[in-house]
Amino acid sequence: MAGLTPLGDARSLLLGAVTPLAPRPTATGAALGLVLAEDVVAAEDVPPFANTAMDGFAVRAGDTVGAPVRLAVVGTITAGDPPEPAVGPGEAVRIMTGAPIPPGADAVVMVERTRPAGEGAVEVLDAVVVGQHVRPAGDDVRAGTVVVTAGTPLRPAHLGVLANLGVTEVRAHPRPRVGVLSTGDELVEAPPGRLGPGKIRDSNRPMLLAELARSGFAPVDLGRVGDDEDAIAAAVQDGTRRCDAVLTSGGVSVGDADLVKAVLDRLGRMHWLQIAIKPAKPFAFGIIGDVPVFGLPGNPVSSAVSFELLARPALRRLGGHTALDRPRLLARATEPLRRSPDGKTHYQRVVVTVGDGRLAARPAGGQGSHQLGALAAANGLAVVPDGDGVDAGADVEVLLLDDPVG
Repeated sequence: MAGLTPLGDARSLLLGAVTPLAPRPTATGAALGLVLAEDVVAAEDVPPFANTAMDGFAVRAGDTVGAPVRLAVVGTITAGDPPEPAVGPGEAVRIMTGAPIPPGADAVVMVERTRPAGEGAVEVLDAVVVGQHVRPAGDDVRAGTVVVTAGTPLRPAHLGVLANLGVTEVRAHPRPRVGVLSTGDELVEAPPGRLGPGKIRDSNRPMLLAELARSGFAPVDLGRVGDDEDAIAAAVQDGTRRCDAVLTSGGVSVGDADLVKAVLDRLGRMHWLQIAIKPAKPFAFGIIGDVPVFGLPGNPVSSAVSFELLARPALRRLGGHTALDRPRLLARATEPLRRSPDGKTHYQRVVVTVGDGRLAARPAGGQGSHQLGALAAANGLAVVPDGDGVDAGADVEVLLLDDPVG
């Protein structure tokens, strides 16, 4: 359709204009989800000493040849104890999981394969070989090896590895601070009770702030302003001073009062797009100072979809990520996903389920751009190409917003 911008071109525009935030030292306790900016090299072995994988008895493997054999028990070592006493010929030391292997011992007999043999002695029922049930020093991580590479988004297990190594600070791309501003005289906050004539409650701002938090960004509430150029300009400028990026909601559609357009055009270098998708056709993007500003449409579903397809990938790039999008997988349509040809790709709200080893998708409800309830019921967006839609039983690509329903 004439005048429409392909989604891929719009994404290229955004991603080409956004560069990752400069890395900085960050406490590992605050680094979950951040992208590491340099390799982390182990300065020591993990574990730092040989230890037992089992409760049992530390022994000399050679003493167990011809088992069952009787050995003298000369001591007990629990986790956290020093590795003593030493194990001599014909001796054993009672040992608990994680405790260090004492000098002289080279294997562990699990307690289940022993039995008491009188005062100060144990009978070993099975022979063991050197190294049995022993975790050597460096069995997990060797000193000098790269344990987490630059470009890795830090997960909980990575933080556990860093804690094991005593790493308390890493260099990482900071979590982008993203401001959210709602505009429009029709909007009010969300108190209970009857609304005034022509008024609606502001749902976009709470939704977008929550989406930012869920996506690992630092949301900043810039509030709500009416259709007043000075108020809009002041709020946007406040956001660009305090934040790494700003989302505005409302005022980007053709036929709007154009106050948001006028203000953003005055403050920065803006692109006003009509993108070949439904919902979320109108979209704005630009740079004010050095801060990216994303103008999302006011209809709630359009706002959410444009965030998913355009703003969120750019914000992830700002945070140093290279994997920018949520997973896209094929699912079987259990009901027809109908539409009319219009030159646009439609993103229909669907419920994605999993069963018999594959995914299935069904409509979540009404597909209007104002129908937020259907979006709340959905956990995916079905990508329906231009045409008449997808027949029941056919495969359709889905963008997963949340885990499939079992």
